[in-house]
Amino acid sequence: MKTAKIRLIAAITAAILLATECVIGAAGTGWIRSYLGDVLVIPLIYALWRVIAPRKPAPGWKLPTGILAFAFAVEFLQLLGAAEWFAPAGAVGGLVRIIIGTSFSVIDLLCYTAGAIPLYLIEQRVKLHSNRKKQQNGNITRP
Repeated sequence: MKTAKIRLIAAITAAILLATECVIGAAGTGWIRSYLGDVLVIPLIYALWRVIAPRKPAPGWKLPTGILAFAFAVEFLQLLGAAEWFAPAGAVGGLVRIIIGTSFSVIDLLCYTAGAIPLYLIEQRVKLHSNRKKQQNGNITRP
């Protein structure tokens, strides 16, 4: 798939996920507010990464694992009160507190993992498709 097409698909996906996250944040209640936002934040970060660097890293396990590790690190920083370190008083501080979060939850870790599982499947499918294409091109160019 061409880089421009990857970027376009990733940008549209990111826009849809960001809009969904905003609606969940503004109007979500119950399990939707508590869990779905945490599940969707991982694919959102993934889509944003693919807009910026559509081919890096190559398809496989590295990008989903890196994003999951980042999410876990942020969640564990909540145990240490990291929002207080980075959050100045006022509106900017409120935004930082929303982004970083203020309370650690094991359930959040499970939600992040649930959000990463489809990414592993997507990456595997892209990798298989890429390998098939390489084989076909290799077979075509052989004498």
